[in-house]
Amino acid sequence: MLNENINPKPRRRFFFARRRPRIVALFSYRFDAHLVPDLLQNIAPLVDGWIAFDDRAGDGVFTSETARRRALMARAREVHAEWVLFVDPDERFEEGAAARFGELTRARGRVVWGFNIREMYSPDAYRVDGVWGQKERPSMFRLREGQVFSDMPVHGPCYPIEPKHKKLSSGLNIYHLKMIAPERRQARRDLYKHLDPEGAHQRIGYDYLADETGIELETIPPGRGYFPKHRDDGALWMAELPHPAR
Repeated sequence: MLNENINPKPRRRFFFARRRPRIVALFSYRFDAHLVPDLLQNIAPLVDGWIAFDDRAGDGVFTSETARRRALMARAREVHAEWVLFVDPDERFEEGAAARFGELTRARGRVVWGFNIREMYSPDAYRVDGVWGQKERPSMFRLREGQVFSDMPVHGPCYPIEPKHKKLSSGLNIYHLKMIAPERRQARRDLYKHLDPEGAHQRIGYDYLADETGIELETIPPGRGYFPKHRDDGALWMAELPHPAR
């Protein structure tokens, strides 16, 4: 089921300024539905509305990423979104990101903007050793006719996959809250090993998600924090497998 809140009036940064292209956030939720209110508060300065896929009636531990993504994209086109931004309920953008979004949407050509994914190991510190400090997700792009998207069942990219789309780094941080608790790190590993037991959809596999060998943490720099403040309820925020894979 889809629900949404779209601002009918295009946002202007200044009274005489040309309007910013309409940006619509797209996301789905199920086990993490309780995180949505804080997500909406976080992205309110960034976007002109949002469309969400309510997956709480879904069967099993996971429903098709492709089906959810297609439904969200179809609705985004119906409401005349110019740019779309894919997010997740357990993510928060850094402070001040809104000041950069006007610049990002002025990019010419077929651009896909990427954001640094900061995997939080505490409310104010994220992991930076090895692959952890290199994580980036391209997730914001202008909608165009005829775009082709991945049909991978797990870990499929949300952006158009045609080579003519150029991926650029915004330099902005997204703070991923799900990894803060060790229990969630282990459950996330188990979930993806259950969904992709042969590691066909992620070359690095999934054991690394719960491996703390050589861990290095970095504190969020001043002025680049996130809001609202993190509130942890101790829940898994994902499906709990009856017999976790090891």
